[in-house]
Amino acid sequence: MEEISRLNGSSDPIELDFVERVATPKEMMELAIHLHLCGLSISNTVSVLDRLGISRARSTIHNWVQKADLEPEAGREPGKIALDETVIKVNGERFWLYSAVDVENNEILYLALYPSRTTALTKMFLRELGEKHDVEDAEFFVDGAPWLHAGLFELGMHFRHETFGERNPVERVFQKIKHQTQQFYNIFSRASAESPENWLKALAWAWKQLI
Repeated sequence: MEEISRLNGSSDPIELDFVERVATPKEMMELAIHLHLCGLSISNTVSVLDRLGISRARSTIHNWVQKADLEPEAGREPGKIALDETVIKVNGERFWLYSAVDVENNEILYLALYPSRTTALTKMFLRELGEKHDVEDAEFFVDGAPWLHAGLFELGMHFRHETFGERNPVERVFQKIKHQTQQFYNIFSRASAESPENWLKALAWAWKQLI
């Protein structure tokens, strides 16, 4: 798999302070988390560990990802941000995943899961984004979604409607997020919204290792 082949020793370390007892070598836990977030299914990740002499359940791998509390690094000052949302299903219910991507380097800045898509939720997402990064002077690129336009307008943020152009390269990022949520839908079949949101933030963290 292309994503996994690009993962190398320069990847950011994972803090494993949540481990109360060392039943698995920490380097094996870190490897499993990286492999899963970079595109390997939980079942295949379990198989890799098994070949390395580490036998662990699928639920164990899932819990490692959840407890690692991974998310994109805060404190950025992006000049241009692509903003988008897409629908995913959690336990049979529809949720909307809002995502903000730095146009200049395609890094995911922040994402969050909401039960609907409205102007009020767009404003909530933008405020949360502003708590993570300095976006006051940033220019936002959005498609034709009226709730995105309205939220940005009401908060007095700079934005423009652009479907292609500078926004076009980051569509790959949004498509990757959507593909991953569809590919691993089965791990959310009995989950609350918090579980996939944590997983998606971890996916956003892993994206930096691959670009």
